[in-house]
Amino acid sequence: MALLEVKNLDVSYGDVQVLWDINLKIEKGSIVALVGSNGAGKTTFLKTLSGLLNYQKGDIIYNGESLKGLPSDEIVKKGIIHVPEGRRLFPDMTVEENLLMGAYHRKNDPEIAGDLDHVYTLFPRLKERRKQKAGSLSGGEQQMVAMARGLMGRPTVFLVDEMSLGLAPLIVDDLIEIVHNINKEGNTVLLVEQDVQLALENSHYAYVLDTGKVAMKGKSEELLKNPEIKKIYLGM
Repeated sequence: MALLEVKNLDVSYGDVQVLWDINLKIEKGSIVALVGSNGAGKTTFLKTLSGLLNYQKGDIIYNGESLKGLPSDEIVKKGIIHVPEGRRLFPDMTVEENLLMGAYHRKNDPEIAGDLDHVYTLFPRLKERRKQKAGSLSGGEQQMVAMARGLMGRPTVFLVDEMSLGLAPLIVDDLIEIVHNINKEGNTVLLVEQDVQLALENSHYAYVLDTGKVAMKGKSEELLKNPEIKKIYLGM
């Protein structure tokens, strides 16, 4: 049984339908990529998984249980953690204060302290800047804070939206290495990206979203060789 399964999902903003009949599975311990061009519906899909948007048809099943009607804070408590596009930090709070906001729903202070030490191991640059205001950091450092804050929620499914957007290639390489380290520790990752090559090279399985519908799916290494993918998304 998949850790998270989406069945026949339809999502609308008011009268405007954005997602049509989405079917998707995420196996425990995997990195799954959801790729597609800007406006394909990727962020809408993530917001729906996170409980920020309601769905009109279909269902989202997590660990055998429907998430339909659950508020976003209850979904967070189940371990489905969303790192949003644009980072959404508290710029006037310190790095460490932002990280602790990721554990707002948790009560065990020693565990929280231990997890804080752990994310500083994953992101040593953030430890150096822990007393610095988040708004004063570079774009890459802010993305690190957003991801580390998500980890403070103890995710079982880690949803990362447009991690590489606007960042220098060397910073993206660092972030991808962290994604792999997170995965090796047992976290399941859904990587949502416009950068199709980056996502396919660093995932096990992938779905291609096109104008709100799943256009293709398969093992990432096989999709990388697909002539249509090469032509439309990789410019080859």
